[in-house]
Amino acid sequence: MDVDTKMGELIAAMPGARRALFARYHLGGCQSCAFDEGETLAALCERAEIDSGEVLAHLLASHEHDLTMLIEPTEAKRRMDAGEEIRWLDVRTREEHEAVKITGAEFFHQELQEKIFAEKPGGLVVLYDHTGKFVLDQVAWLRGHGIANAFGLTGGIDAWSREVDASVMRYRVEI
Repeated sequence: MDVDTKMGELIAAMPGARRALFARYHLGGCQSCAFDEGETLAALCERAEIDSGEVLAHLLASHEHDLTMLIEPTEAKRRMDAGEEIRWLDVRTREEHEAVKITGAEFFHQELQEKIFAEKPGGLVVLYDHTGKFVLDQVAWLRGHGIANAFGLTGGIDAWSREVDASVMRYRVEI
């Protein structure tokens, strides 16, 4: 990654980059500070009058931090097999959850979130989406509310199916 990387590529490679850009620089969160996926980081920074080297360093550091909030499917399975308690939270749509899920997973909704905040569960709390691209924001949200043992499943339920449990049906979302 460098400052000439297009924003679409950057966001694909570092899923938490959008959150990091908005949190520190107020970029990408609203119409007045939006960016196009074809725009380079350098062009965005020039338009916003921000040093592109500083922004890139921040994004890379944020990405390294984000990686600490993820758990690989095989590692989660290893820990399960070792007897560690894992609370699985499915952050996909209700329809996806009802169609296919990891055994024991709970559909993550507002009431469950409030219950988890009140309980502060022990053991691992593993959130998953379809492909792992959108889970980091929810993990960061839980950690920000004191659930330090929350992790996102790298690659989502799709990676779980490919790497751990082939009985979990794979699918693709068409919009």
